[in-house]
Amino acid sequence: MLQGHQSWAFPSKPVIISTGTVVGPEEGKGPLVNDFDLVHGDTKIKEDTWEKSERRLMEEAAEMAIRKAGLTKEDIDFYIGGDLMNQIISNTFALRTLAIPYLGVFGACSTAMESLAIAAMMIDAGNANRAMAGTCSHNSSSEKQYRYPTEYGAQKPPSAQYTVTGAGAAVVANSGEGPVVTGATIGRVTDMGLKDPFNMGAAMAPAAVDTMQAHFRDFQREPGYYDLILTGDLSKVGVDIAKELLAQNKVPIEQTTYSDCGLMIYDRDKQPVASGASGCACSAVVTYGHIMRRIKKGELNKVLIVGTGALLSPLTYQQGESIPCIAHAVAIESGVS
Repeated sequence: MLQGHQSWAFPSKPVIISTGTVVGPEEGKGPLVNDFDLVHGDTKIKEDTWEKSERRLMEEAAEMAIRKAGLTKEDIDFYIGGDLMNQIISNTFALRTLAIPYLGVFGACSTAMESLAIAAMMIDAGNANRAMAGTCSHNSSSEKQYRYPTEYGAQKPPSAQYTVTGAGAAVVANSGEGPVVTGATIGRVTDMGLKDPFNMGAAMAPAAVDTMQAHFRDFQREPGYYDLILTGDLSKVGVDIAKELLAQNKVPIEQTTYSDCGLMIYDRDKQPVASGASGCACSAVVTYGHIMRRIKKGELNKVLIVGTGALLSPLTYQQGESIPCIAHAVAIESGVS
């Protein structure tokens, strides 16, 4: 049901009954390694192109989530997902294999929360009994498409981010055990005129803050309602800007713990990731791995995940366009009052 101006409330509380997370070797060296279902030892994953490797990651994460739920792919009514590749080919080709009715979406790195929000909406409205949300990214395929091929060895500024190699999927159902999705806020496109593809955090921070403010307004809540608020992949530069904007707009973020998925997945002191992590898989694997584990252990009760995305393309960048951005927020709770 519509909540306020740009949010949805889910009275039936759709249940996240299972998740699947798959990551690459660099992610396996980070502090969250024990929260992922599968860690690959190489980035090619026995494929002959980076794009095929990314597709394989998505297939594995989806199949793992289905298997952990004790289901078969025939039990999933709809799949909602997307990625960073042109024409969202990683998900599209993965769904050619999975053969589940498919809705492709694109929100850049906000796709994880966009797809989860839509899956929960379908369940809450009675339009599905089980829906899957999924997304993926690969460091080498993203670098190849948006910046420079990794073989080029281009030097990057400290504001740059390191695209996560991984995939995350969640099965959302109308009944079962697991954390529940209680609401979502759909973001607006914001554009502050920034054009630097090596400073995505700065471009996305205003969108994240705009969506957080909308969420608190629509649900008539303050940040303290949540035990934890996570943005998607602002990383160090973007988080600092977001905190400044929150303070300027008198949002009392100090009521809760605020962090960013892009600052959690790697050890920035030991790994060559500059400002931190980015990519569709960033918030997906952190949420579906680390956050799900903490909720199930009782360490967290209410969490707000604000997925962030930069909506540029190689074409718009080459034509000198600025970088429009968006953020979508999903509220996940333990279901324990």
